[in-house]
Amino acid sequence: MPGTRRQRSGRRWDLPTVLTYLALLVGAIFAGFPVLWMLVSSVKSNTEIFASPPTLLPETFTIEAYTHIFGDAEKMRFFFNSYLVAGAVTLLTLLVAILGGYTFSRHSFRFKKPLSLFIISTQTVPPITLLIPYFGIVVAFGLYDTYLALILTYMVFTLPYAILMMTGYFNTLPRELDEAVLMDGGSSFTALWRVIVPVSIPGIVATGVYTFLLAWNEFLFALTLTKSMDMRTVPIGIQLLMGQHAYEWNEMMAMSVLGSLPILVLYLCVQRYFLSGMTAGSLKD
Repeated sequence: MPGTRRQRSGRRWDLPTVLTYLALLVGAIFAGFPVLWMLVSSVKSNTEIFASPPTLLPETFTIEAYTHIFGDAEKMRFFFNSYLVAGAVTLLTLLVAILGGYTFSRHSFRFKKPLSLFIISTQTVPPITLLIPYFGIVVAFGLYDTYLALILTYMVFTLPYAILMMTGYFNTLPRELDEAVLMDGGSSFTALWRVIVPVSIPGIVATGVYTFLLAWNEFLFALTLTKSMDMRTVPIGIQLLMGQHAYEWNEMMAMSVLGSLPILVLYLCVQRYFLSGMTAGSLKD
């Protein structure tokens, strides 16, 4: 009977288990508190944020920071620019990564291994070391302060990892999928877009979310390659709220909340693809 009750009670709460959950709880609090502070500060007045001692909950709830942002066309332009650039980078990167990943996964060609090593080696270069060379190239081609400059520059950093991710995912798919299409008279192009891509949605989604996140949060190159307010993105817009004599902390927190929402919504919309086994049952006995 005691053994039966213990089995029915579920997990056994021994000391290692309790310590593990305690460590996870501490980690969750440590990681979540800055987010909570950001949310709370966004609905405080700027005066209350500087109050001493600080208060966790707002004494006076206000959405003044949000109304200022939504009522300012210049600040809303920051969001439009970020959506445009991050969306274009994500779509173009996925297109090239799918084609490149499929080529590396399914075909043998000259210099395949050296090219793979080159793609991997690009991930070891600190982006800041490329800032001045890219600035010179962008200016030389007359692309300074344009969307195209940001899109092409971001793709340089997102493509290598995206190609590696898609190559690794395609390697997990059975080659019989391609061979079945080829035996029916189809081409490799047909096999890719009609068979491989539909069953590779989890890998494509994971790559797309990573790419969008990288492009959305990029700060250094967006600051260097643009100069007009019409071309600034959300990270730059947040930084511009830090004036010489005054900091608009409540608006900074509000813009940070609004800037975090796209990633959160995107993840909530596609999270099921991360766990689903799209290739299960693709081949029939």
